[in-house]
Amino acid sequence: MLKTLKYIAFSVLLGHLVVYPAFGAEDESSALETYNRAMFNFNSAADYYVIKPAAKGYRAVTNGFIRERVHNFFANLKEPVAVVNHTLQGNLGDSGKSLGRFLVNSTLGLLGTFDVASGWGLANNKTGFDETLAKWCVPDGPYIVLPILGASTPRATVGLAADTAATPTYWADYYATFGNDLEKYSFYYGLTALGFVSIREENIELLDKLTESSVDPYSTIKSAYIQNRLKIAACAPKDKDAEPASYDFDFDEDFDE
Repeated sequence: MLKTLKYIAFSVLLGHLVVYPAFGAEDESSALETYNRAMFNFNSAADYYVIKPAAKGYRAVTNGFIRERVHNFFANLKEPVAVVNHTLQGNLGDSGKSLGRFLVNSTLGLLGTFDVASGWGLANNKTGFDETLAKWCVPDGPYIVLPILGASTPRATVGLAADTAATPTYWADYYATFGNDLEKYSFYYGLTALGFVSIREENIELLDKLTESSVDPYSTIKSAYIQNRLKIAACAPKDKDAEPASYDFDFDEDFDE
């Protein structure tokens, strides 16, 4: 319960930041950019010395079949989150499909490691609290760089916190340890670390391509992230003739496990 209250307090605090207009380069103050660049440099160093080597090691000791099973397992854990958020968005049909996917893949799909539901016509339609807030016309706020997690916005961070607290493994680990502070969330954090490494492994080549050929990697990542965010800016004015760039990092959805 204490952990949940911390998430709620964190979300409320960040919620006060979501009073800014739609984010973009023109909205980023010099002070915020100074922080963002400093945090970006810290994250880059952590990635170079720890995260990327771990991702390469994970790739070296596994094969494509195993990595796909791991990917499917974590994707299945997000289905209950999608059920709740589709409902909050008024998409009851999609909510039912996500529930069906979770039930089918958790049983016949061996804890979600095999995507049986897609073969039954239940296509994956992921969503989260970030998209729910967008549906409710909550603005994104300014671009920010989070420690380790990287590119984000206040709305995306609130969504991540809410989705994290809603994952089945979070609550299963809490009740399995009967509130023991020494053991609480140990399984959850272990799974989160595995999910983090799995995502980084999937994006090794993409991130290398974006940063190695760039004069200013910070600006490149920022631009890619902002363009990707346009896909869920549900209440923002849209240019019908403009197509958002396809940079699908999937970071603010896959760290929820």
